[in-house]
Amino acid sequence: MSERDLLMIPGPINFDPGVLRALGAPTAGHTAPEFVALFSQTLDMVRKVFLAPNGMPFVLAGSGTLAMDTAVCNMIEPGDRALVIATGYFSDRMATILERYGAEVTIARADVGDVVPLDRVEAELKRVKPKMMTLTHVDTSTGVAVDVHALAQLGRAHNALVIVDGVCSVAGMELRQEEWDVDIVLTASQKAIGVPPGLALLVVSARALEMFKARKKPVLSYYSDWANWLPVMQAYDARKPAYFGTPAVKLVYALHESLRQIIAEGMDERIARHKKISDAFKAGIRALGLKQVPVRAEIAATTMTAPYLPDGIDAKLIGKIREYGVVVAGGLHPAIREKYFRVGHMGVVSFADIHATLSAIDRALRDLGYRASATLGAPEKL
Repeated sequence: MSERDLLMIPGPINFDPGVLRALGAPTAGHTAPEFVALFSQTLDMVRKVFLAPNGMPFVLAGSGTLAMDTAVCNMIEPGDRALVIATGYFSDRMATILERYGAEVTIARADVGDVVPLDRVEAELKRVKPKMMTLTHVDTSTGVAVDVHALAQLGRAHNALVIVDGVCSVAGMELRQEEWDVDIVLTASQKAIGVPPGLALLVVSARALEMFKARKKPVLSYYSDWANWLPVMQAYDARKPAYFGTPAVKLVYALHESLRQIIAEGMDERIARHKKISDAFKAGIRALGLKQVPVRAEIAATTMTAPYLPDGIDAKLIGKIREYGVVVAGGLHPAIREKYFRVGHMGVVSFADIHATLSAIDRALRDLGYRASATLGAPEKL
């Protein structure tokens, strides 16, 4: 990728120059007073972005998959029942992780591009009586977004711990962890949080921590065990140094700056901005005559878009789009992998980026013999 290529995949995203400058700052030791103070501020800002003022944040060196693994291994003991609300590839990954730690997993699976109806979820909760229910707010393989609030209410009504994979939603879509009574929300640094890959982020409710402390068997993952990490996070929270494993110091500096920017923008304002950006891009996709994987507009994510390829056009389109200076992602869901592509629009993305991306898609389609039925306008008119 050249320096001029515009990265428009669903993570990693383009990063604000201030975040990159923070990443390049001189390195401090992980127990240095200045880093301890900065990490303490960072944990507090994580709570504000997750909208969980009383939650316990964990900031670990790793990917979003580590965040999923950490949430599961600390909550599940062999034989526990779990219900997975599945809307794509990453929902299935959560089921695999649950099974790896000995859970008895029931999957409520949506059709490709759709969500699981609430009445079906409630029926499964009544039948299975799970200890835990997991849902993927935005499954990056389909661009489908679930109703976290409604699902969390159902889960809590049936005494299920509610875990939300917010990797492709936190800091870009509405997710009010404490108000909606969600037990664990997890994400990764390289999505709407706006930090280069390498940090797994979780916020855990007091109820989930109490369940963790009451478990009867040791956590099967040594690295992910909260018995090792909780004292460290609590120490940094209190502005005291602690050690279990060396934190990703430079990434924490970058995270601190990104969270500062997010909070300065305002969570409501940021969520509204992502919605406007998404509406503009999806209007452009419709103008090009392309259908989308989500079967209804109200269940489409606002952090990404998953358009189907038009008839007669294959995945060569992705490489052709790159020739016009824009990088988009190929399909991921195994059932439709060769039939669609994915575009991310989160973080610092602008209307100008949206227009450049739509223009590149339009030109690439024309090169491959496709003609849209509409002409794209300026970004503010999309």
